Amino acid sequence: MRRLQGLLIAAAFAALTLAFWAHANRPTAEPPWPARIQGFAFSPYHADQDAVNGVEPSEAQIDADLALLAGRTNAVRTYSSLGTLSAVPRLADRHDINVALGAWIDARHERNEQELDAAIRLAREHMNVVRVIVGNEVVLRGDLPIDDMTAYLDRARAAIGQPVSTAEPWHVWLAHPELAAHVDFLAVHMLPYWEGVHVERAVDYTIERLRQLARAFPGKPIVVAEVGWPSQGRTRESAVATSSNEALFLRRFLARAGAEGYIYYLMEAFDQPWKAQSEGAVGAYWGVYDVERQAKFAFTAPIVRVPEWHALAAASVAVALLLLGVFYSHSDRLRNRGRSFLAVVVFPTATVLVWAVYRFTQQYLTASSVATGVLLFAGMLGVIAVLLAEALEWAEAHWVTARRRLSLPVADGAAGSDAPTLPKVSVHVPAYNEPPEMLIETLDALARLDYPDFEVLVIDNNTRDEAVWQPVEAHCARLGERFRFFHVAPLAGFKAGALNFALRHTAADAEVVAVIDSDYVVDPGWLRDLVPAFTDARIGFVQAPQDYRDAGESAFKAMAYAEYRGFFHLGMITRNERNAIIQHGTMTLVRRTLLQQAGAWAEWCITEDAELGLRLFEAGYEALYTPRSYGRGLMPDTFIDYRKQRFRWAYGAMQILRAHAACLFAGGPLSAGQRYHFVAGWLPWIADGFNVLYSLAALVWSTAMILAPEAVDPPLMMFSVLPLSLFVFKLMKLVHLYRARVGVNLRQTLAAALGGLALAHTIGIAILKGLVTRGEPFFRTPKRARSHALWQAFTSVREEAFMLLALWLAAWGVVHVPQTDGPDRLAWIVVLLVQSTPYAAAVLVSVASALPLPARWLGTGVVRCEGEDAARVTAAR
Repeated sequence: MRRLQGLLIAAAFAALTLAFWAHANRPTAEPPWPARIQGFAFSPYHADQDAVNGVEPSEAQIDADLALLAGRTNAVRTYSSLGTLSAVPRLADRHDINVALGAWIDARHERNEQELDAAIRLAREHMNVVRVIVGNEVVLRGDLPIDDMTAYLDRARAAIGQPVSTAEPWHVWLAHPELAAHVDFLAVHMLPYWEGVHVERAVDYTIERLRQLARAFPGKPIVVAEVGWPSQGRTRESAVATSSNEALFLRRFLARAGAEGYIYYLMEAFDQPWKAQSEGAVGAYWGVYDVERQAKFAFTAPIVRVPEWHALAAASVAVALLLLGVFYSHSDRLRNRGRSFLAVVVFPTATVLVWAVYRFTQQYLTASSVATGVLLFAGMLGVIAVLLAEALEWAEAHWVTARRRLSLPVADGAAGSDAPTLPKVSVHVPAYNEPPEMLIETLDALARLDYPDFEVLVIDNNTRDEAVWQPVEAHCARLGERFRFFHVAPLAGFKAGALNFALRHTAADAEVVAVIDSDYVVDPGWLRDLVPAFTDARIGFVQAPQDYRDAGESAFKAMAYAEYRGFFHLGMITRNERNAIIQHGTMTLVRRTLLQQAGAWAEWCITEDAELGLRLFEAGYEALYTPRSYGRGLMPDTFIDYRKQRFRWAYGAMQILRAHAACLFAGGPLSAGQRYHFVAGWLPWIADGFNVLYSLAALVWSTAMILAPEAVDPPLMMFSVLPLSLFVFKLMKLVHLYRARVGVNLRQTLAAALGGLALAHTIGIAILKGLVTRGEPFFRTPKRARSHALWQAFTSVREEAFMLLALWLAAWGVVHVPQTDGPDRLAWIVVLLVQSTPYAAAVLVSVASALPLPARWLGTGVVRCEGEDAARVTAAR
């Protein structure tokens, strides 16, 4: 039944996706293309040719292009009279095509003379040259003074009988009316795309501007020397460059021009990829035919926005169904709401992915664009992977029918009656330079354990000050023979070294090893409730959550507490369902024989606890997790120590990932669910690492945009939308699950989000270092440390402050770039500001940790989380 329901949900969303594609691509009936138009702008360069670098088409290629246009146009307009382009009048005459002959004029005076002489000669020699255009947007570019330009025009008019003009956009003619006295007609460029005009208004706008020129220059003939719309490129304000918009604009314009008697040259006959280097990417896509000389749109049939939409829709549905099939098959306890939620995420994500691939493949690709595209798509796939992993965790945390693995087995009877059946436990407490009063409190709590047979080994490694460790040694002696104290110096291996020392000195009859940090005050029922799980021979270790007792000391600690709880009351619960929890170095119990067989604690890894857990999974054993808190420790007192702790966790994760890559990626003893959770669980951290590189790349790209706005465009919006969507999605997930499952108030939820953001840069640096280095030292998290001074708190986040300032300046610079606004640029500005939020959060949290802000600002009270009640009932049986 559930399988059928899943199929129905998938089918419903597949139908919605197909309907979306069909609705977005409804055919639009427009005036048909005339059998013969008046003229094309004609640049006959092929894909491997370049006017800037002098790589010209052959006469045979030019002749083939003219043959293609023969019978379809009355004339062509050229832009140069030198090189092989000088053959255009002669070749065009064979195909009964007239020529508006062009002479290219720029700041190179010697070449200008050659162009003008050649144009005069060709105009005299060929009767099919019907007009001459000297210069193309020379005044707009500012290549020459007006007087120099008018001198060229006067000279051409005196030398030939054909009408002469120069080509400029409409507004240049209005700004420089003196030009009109030196031309026989106004050669006007009408390209409403560059002015950000919506395609629906573009034809009317063009006609309005032409009428404005007619009023300004009465009696002067007007020739529309360029009129067109690009099929690809950046959106400029309301102007969207697509092949369907190109078709719509041109077919409407041709109908109006025919009705009103305008002379025009469509911009242009063929796409010219070489123009991208001077006009931006859009410069390549103004042709009616692509660079392979294939028509880019239908000339008479109704216009469809994306002619290939059927294939794209099918691909979107196929990708989405494949992903949903994987999710549904491995999440058999999801309720229909959870399945529907996944479908809501997966189908739009698949559609965006397919659309991005399609748009990229429609471009003219160069080595640099391919390299850039590969990097952008790799980033996009990474973002999608994180997004889908977050979505699955959201669904499994909130919309499941039941949890299979939250209840722990408990021995029958009271503690006294079952005492002989319970194995001996050796509790290991590693310590380094810890405040003695804090460690004594930890030992007193252990002394109150309601368990018949246990020992406690305290290993103080490398503490130099005798005043720190000797009071603890004396207190262990007072607590009795169950408590053994070892001061060892020197001792290598950091915490793992201390734990291995304890393992070597563990009582021979101890069957279970328990580990807690030196600041933890445990519940008397800890061992009594959890050790019975080891009656199942498959169990390798049992884990209780890390919890803390000092959240009320300051607003900073209240924030940190809210941030910690998310993992232990959301992530660990979902991981537990697939036997894939992360072992932690406190509140953990492990079967001694397995610990020894596995080779003890890994001293090469600074997160030896998580590494051991993965080794036990690889050996085929299981783990159990209870969300009930059985012990509470102390949180870092400052943001500096908070960062150091998270750096260690993230760096250690990369050490584990590298050491266990074969099992995690190439199969082996781990189940698919275990491999998924270990890799997907670290994906957000890995994303933080690449996000550091992304921020640096964003600064470089933005700088290029600011310094060379005509050459460097903002990234396509589709590459900005996904990171922004992921940011919003993660924030929504956090707010919903923290409120619904973790049981904190809104202020605590937002504080948890702020705390997580504040750590992003630190995690990112740790990830990058972990991918390329091996020997980062172990960072101890100090307890009961004094708060840092405000200045020290600020200087500790100088990297984040620098990145924050740089991103804000980049956003300000992009805002003031002298180019037309568009959604791509707006999206990029938003991306820069969003990229700055983790850095702003780090500065804010660091400063807050140095201030005496009360915890009550975040509210009080925490509701018990999912599974805690069940765990308490189980423990009470």
